[in-house]
Amino acid sequence: MNFAGMNYLAIILAAVAAFAFGAAWYSALSKPWIRATRIDPTTVKMSAVPFVTSFVCELVMAWVMAGVIGHLGTGQVTLWNGVVSGFFLWLGFLATSTAVNQRYEGFGWDLTVIDAGHWLGVAVIMGGVIGWFGV
Repeated sequence: MNFAGMNYLAIILAAVAAFAFGAAWYSALSKPWIRATRIDPTTVKMSAVPFVTSFVCELVMAWVMAGVIGHLGTGQVTLWNGVVSGFFLWLGFLATSTAVNQRYEGFGWDLTVIDAGHWLGVAVIMGGVIGWFGV
C-alpha cells in the first residue's frame, strides 16, 4: 500500500502501536507520573482533547519517521534499521527536548525519565513497524 513513496498502512500501524504503548506506559506509571507532575488528582478533569492531539501528533511523527527511514536507501529499510533509526531520533531530538523543556519548567528528573522513556518506546516501536512494513 504505497502512495507517493510512503507506506501509509505502515504509518497508521506505527501510530496506533505507539499510542497503545503510551496508554500502557502511563497506566503502569500513573502514580509516579502524577507525583512528578505535581497534579492534584482530585481536581483533574478528563477530556478527549489530549488523547486526540496525541494520536494526531503520533501520526505526524510516524509520517516523518517513514521519510527519514526511507532515506536510508534501497534495501536498507529493515526492522533492525528502523529500530536503530528510532533510537537515534529519540536520543537526538525527543530525549534532549524533553530534558530541556522540563528543566525550564522546573520539573524533576523523575518526570523526565518517565516521559523520555515513553518517547523512547514510541520512537523504537514506530521505527520498527515502519522498517518491518517498509516505506
